[in-house]
Amino acid sequence: MSSTPSAVVSDHSSASGPPSIPGKRVGEVERGRVFHLSKRVFDLVVTSALLLILSPLLLAIAVAIVIETGRPAIFSQQRVGARRRRHIGRSDEWVWELSLFRFYKFRSMVVDADPALHQAHIESFVQGHAEPDHGSFKLQDDPRVTRVGRVIRATSLDELPQLFNVLKGDMSLVGPRPLPAYEVELYEDAHFERFRAPSGVTGLWQVAGRAELPFTQMIELDLEYVRTQSLARDLWILLRTLPVVVAQRGAG
Repeated sequence: MSSTPSAVVSDHSSASGPPSIPGKRVGEVERGRVFHLSKRVFDLVVTSALLLILSPLLLAIAVAIVIETGRPAIFSQQRVGARRRRHIGRSDEWVWELSLFRFYKFRSMVVDADPALHQAHIESFVQGHAEPDHGSFKLQDDPRVTRVGRVIRATSLDELPQLFNVLKGDMSLVGPRPLPAYEVELYEDAHFERFRAPSGVTGLWQVAGRAELPFTQMIELDLEYVRTQSLARDLWILLRTLPVVVAQRGAG
């Protein structure tokens, strides 16, 4: 097995994921191929422009991380998302199924940070046992976060490498967030409807409250998005994302 490139640190805690995740069907594709093709073209055009414009910022963030805590500047982790697949034996029908892909962020924590702390918090968050002022999926006052990490997390700049995930086709600009496998293992059947759309860099729940929202509200907003998704709504969410990030509302 090839080693991880020195420029990327991997979290191997969910490297393969539970056997039931890849290929698990979560519903039929309700919108036609024209919509999905248009969404993909939109993603490619906007993402290419953003990467061109933001390339100096991406380089500056990477350098700042390396200066503070050394290499690597990029954190990668297997995440669970969704993809469209043609229904076996039915050429005219498509279904959504779960898939695993390599997800990228700027590293905001110390190298080789223990994922156990976040896993325990996520279990508490999903089950509704988190403290009232820490009832979000973001772990507050995380001792593993570096000084540079606190800045890029507060401004969501740590998410920028996901633009490369969009170029690869793993994600879309707008959609439900991709999840670690250990979070998906906690889901009930009704929660899987949120995977009936490509994973997104931003989404409806992010512009509604980001890390401030409890698990039930986050699920409700994701379900609202997948049931009403359209290119017009994607554009509205993208336009709403910038002021939310600038205000640092719900950042963790």
